[in-house]
Amino acid sequence: MFSKILIANRGEIACRVIKSARKMGIKTVAVYSDADKAALHVQMADEAVRIGPAPSNQSYLIIENIIEACKSTGAEAVHPGYGFLSENQAFAKALDAANIAFIGPPNGAIAAMGDKITSKKIAADAGVSTVPGYMGVIKDTDEAIKIANEIGYPVMLKASAGGGGKGMRIARNDAECREGFERATSEAASSFGDDRVFVEKFVEEPRHIEIQVLADKHGNAIYLGERECSIQRRHQKVVEEAPSPFIDPATRKAMGEQAVALARAVDYCSAGTVEFIVDKDKNFYFLEMNTRLQVEHPVTELVTGQDLVEWMIKIADGEKLTLKQDDVTLTGWAMETRVYAEDPFREFLPSTGRLVRYQPPAESDTVRVDTGVYEGGEISMFYDPMVAKLITYGEDRDQAIGEMRRALDAYYIRGISHNIPFLAAVMANKRFQDGNITTNFITEEYPNGFSADDLPNDDPATLIVVAAYINQRVAERNAGITGQVSDHPLEIAESWVAVCGDEHTAFDIEFDGVNGDYIVAIGDRSYGVVSDWKIGDPMFVGEIDGAPVCVQIDIEGVGYKLAANGIQRHFKVMLPRVAELQKLMPFKAPPDMSNFLLSPMPGLLVKVSVEEGQTVQPGEELCILEAMKMENVLKCESKGVVKKIHAEQGANLSVDAIIIEFEKDE
Repeated sequence: MFSKILIANRGEIACRVIKSARKMGIKTVAVYSDADKAALHVQMADEAVRIGPAPSNQSYLIIENIIEACKSTGAEAVHPGYGFLSENQAFAKALDAANIAFIGPPNGAIAAMGDKITSKKIAADAGVSTVPGYMGVIKDTDEAIKIANEIGYPVMLKASAGGGGKGMRIARNDAECREGFERATSEAASSFGDDRVFVEKFVEEPRHIEIQVLADKHGNAIYLGERECSIQRRHQKVVEEAPSPFIDPATRKAMGEQAVALARAVDYCSAGTVEFIVDKDKNFYFLEMNTRLQVEHPVTELVTGQDLVEWMIKIADGEKLTLKQDDVTLTGWAMETRVYAEDPFREFLPSTGRLVRYQPPAESDTVRVDTGVYEGGEISMFYDPMVAKLITYGEDRDQAIGEMRRALDAYYIRGISHNIPFLAAVMANKRFQDGNITTNFITEEYPNGFSADDLPNDDPATLIVVAAYINQRVAERNAGITGQVSDHPLEIAESWVAVCGDEHTAFDIEFDGVNGDYIVAIGDRSYGVVSDWKIGDPMFVGEIDGAPVCVQIDIEGVGYKLAANGIQRHFKVMLPRVAELQKLMPFKAPPDMSNFLLSPMPGLLVKVSVEEGQTVQPGEELCILEAMKMENVLKCESKGVVKKIHAEQGANLSVDAIIIEFEKDE
């Protein structure tokens, strides 16, 4: 067995590999860019080597630097994780030439499956059903439109070397095909150094279901069930689960056998994933094979009891699979959500910055957190915005969802925006809970984007009751402070008003000395509150009327910001007379910024498409902003004249930075 391995990656996946290596008694080497000098994976590894500046194309993608790090530390093997060089044939060849083991499949399999055009041809030859499409390389936009019309809209434009949702566009007409081809080509070139794009039929109302395979160097290959990955946004997976609520045993067996047949066709060894698109009648079609460890692999590990990283290391060292197909059983249900540094209330725009507070839920038999960050660390603009993967387990799907909802409530992140409110909304969505999902789920359920109105609100009184309890505890603490005027002790009122925006909710609160809880009365309804919460704790964990409750707390001046189930509310608890006077306070309107184009996210201004003095029309391209490896086209909303361009092409912009100022056309 290897005595030392290097992880050619960063973030949560590097930390994940280190954990399995440590369990196996193998020492680890981390690599890092300047932006990751203090990263968690660097702290966890036995050794760490700097490999370059922050941009990935100057550090994590430089093969020579990785090889040199192996030689300088004596690492015998490299685990590539996912992304970066994980599916790069040149990297695997370079390691082989340097006599360093690659913890992954052979070069031929990487080359064959890494090219989507070649992989579909091999899959068809191996008896795997494939989606209708044009497998040749498209030379220009006009040819893309011609082919799209021959196949029939809608079509999917895909980068041949793509992955992770980059270099992919759906087109439903010629205009969308033209723009989609240009954007897919540009993203493919910048992300993968390969601008080839192909076209295939877009299957509507599809499910994205994938099969996990394991194969060794001795001809043994098995599949470990499926993962349901249909909850996606912009082709990027957000929620995954195992098994799928849609797949029956017969379909699972057929998909698994085809996946294994494909693995054998390319002499595959290591862990790999064969992705399928499945229609409403359970017809399935090959999409691609990922010749690496998948982001969502933990859900398979929880329902099968297998450590996929450990198997990858053993297989790379030449060990045989001791697991037979009949030994594979799926027990219970696992759910995974991807916690991203993005703002769901601003069209999921990336959010970078420092994690001022970071407290993930406690891990247990039913909760697992795969993360690569820590409190005080920074979410960089140079890499993927993932903060962590939150995985929960239950005896059945309902239990796994329930565990996930509780774990999301207990995930405390401050300093950046995050998508936990959105994840909470998905978990509470009736259609999701029923398992009635497709890859169009997010588009169909949130057609106008995500807003506070989409959040679940099982009992709107819950946050009011918690605000009342917190206020009472603070008032009791204040009344007990020494040094008060003896003739005028601070008295604690029983009647208060919770003010949230324009809503005023009157309540009474008292301590029940018999039962040891607080009674909060709102109208004709009373709530019993029990908790050992202490002032300063960021979490209220307790019970309301016997039901468990977890609420996140931020004390802001004289008010409280409370969050639970994805919902955030700002409360000020006042005496009744103060609340009445508060209604008379004048409203201060925010400044009018309607004549400005503001940067919706931190990012690089790749292109300014207009000039000062130019008249622009609705829908016209204004500029292109690149953030976290994705290009975003900002378009004009209403007719106007460009008065001034405030930001130059190539500038690094912060959120709400002014890009363009307009004069409205009368």
